[in-house]
Amino acid sequence: MTNDLESIKSADTILVIGSNTTEAHPVIGSMIKERVRQGANLIVCDPRKIELHQLASVGIRQKSGSDVALINGMMNVIIEERLYDAKFIEERTEMFEELKETVKKYTPDYAEEICGIAADTIREAARLYASVPNSAIYYTMGITQHVTGTNNVRTLCNLALLCGMLGRPGTGVNPLRGQSNVQGACDMGCLPATLPGYLKVGLPEAAEKVKALWGCEIPEGGKAGLSIAPMMQAAGKGELTALYVMGENPAVTDADSNHVAHALEKLDFLVVQDIFLSETAQKADVVLPAACWPEKDGTLTNTTRAVQRVRKAIDSPGEARVDWTVFVELAKRFGHNWDFRTSEDVFNDIRRFVPSYAGVTYERLEKGYLQWPCPDTEHPGTPILHTVKFARPNGKASFRPCDWAAPHEWTDNEFPFLATTGRNLFHYHSGTMTRKGASGKYIKELYVEINPADAASMGVCDGDMLTVESRRGKVSGKAKITDKVNKNIVFLPFHFGEASANLLTSSMWDPTSETPGYKISAVKVSKA
Repeated sequence: MTNDLESIKSADTILVIGSNTTEAHPVIGSMIKERVRQGANLIVCDPRKIELHQLASVGIRQKSGSDVALINGMMNVIIEERLYDAKFIEERTEMFEELKETVKKYTPDYAEEICGIAADTIREAARLYASVPNSAIYYTMGITQHVTGTNNVRTLCNLALLCGMLGRPGTGVNPLRGQSNVQGACDMGCLPATLPGYLKVGLPEAAEKVKALWGCEIPEGGKAGLSIAPMMQAAGKGELTALYVMGENPAVTDADSNHVAHALEKLDFLVVQDIFLSETAQKADVVLPAACWPEKDGTLTNTTRAVQRVRKAIDSPGEARVDWTVFVELAKRFGHNWDFRTSEDVFNDIRRFVPSYAGVTYERLEKGYLQWPCPDTEHPGTPILHTVKFARPNGKASFRPCDWAAPHEWTDNEFPFLATTGRNLFHYHSGTMTRKGASGKYIKELYVEINPADAASMGVCDGDMLTVESRRGKVSGKAKITDKVNKNIVFLPFHFGEASANLLTSSMWDPTSETPGYKISAVKVSKA
């Protein structure tokens, strides 16, 4: 996130797009609701009706996969009506003329044809975003989990730059991350093409830094690794023969579950390190039992880039071990003399390698969290990014104009419905933990949301079993009749391994992020 949570309190307009915020991020959802009650405008854009639609000044239910056209349509209005921040654009951006040229054709009437949203509604949303001092954007996987996910994000960034809505409270482009340390995991290099601190593995300075600090060479001369979807593709072809999975359950959460099952079975060797025997762990050759969060000491970095201390409360049961100690013991068996003895030792190594963490210490964290970048021990941390300049050599941000492209698949006579997936308030991820806790008793099994008109035409009653089938697989769950979904749309939560919604989804991915298009699957629906 470019901004901290306090920033929500200063927003005059809040744009929520592709985010079921109150269910997937309930704390942030509550803060948004409170700000709206205080008088802020709220624009909500989601194909499915979510709780925030009830509070929206402008509620939009665009067609799935039309986000680029919708935002380009808003920018067309902002430019035509000269609502943009000319001073900010002149001083802090480049490629504005290219943006103008791209969005010229996305008149509200043209955008309406793609999005299914009235042209006047697009105009209203554009004016509401651009005509106030401070507007903030919040989005999640309803934006990123498309084969055009990167362009979806770029277009939102274009909108913020166009109106100068960056670098101060109440503004920003704010992706809401998932579980508590997803941001921290990315910061630490758990991405295929980066080292800790987002240093690209192929850069000469990366090789130099690794050799200077750790005395080793980057394997294969800095070749990037594989992301999850290409991993499974490679495993299915026999090109990847071993896999080490930690805190992840790809058997349930990865796209095209049937192919994932095939890929995992084809591996020569599978190791899973986890706190429960997940569906993936059940397929493993070796399972390494891990400590859970109250059983370990360390740090986490949340969605706002806030580095926080985690303190051990109880000992781990049985043979469960803290994750970093497992890695140290493995390294020793591979012939490396790693001498980390405490979590603070590990953190100090992070500080030496990652400039944005250099000023964060355990001693300082005793007084409260610090938000990176925090380059030295006198630095107070950075609640808001890009206040003066952007992280490019010339200090300017560049517009990245994007044209709308059709989704990777659409409805036809054989598959007349679109299926989309998402979270339920009572669960997260594959339900590995939540289905074993108190919240699991509220939602115990897969359900299929279906529009009342579709249900009536099929003779379906609430609670009837429905079978949803795509080109890749099929799954059955109880019908939940609701106007949350439009006609010819069904929604399925993805938390249930025994009835995985990802049996339906395609592994086709965004060419830049390599994130699969989870949010659009052409399906047929029938009574089971």
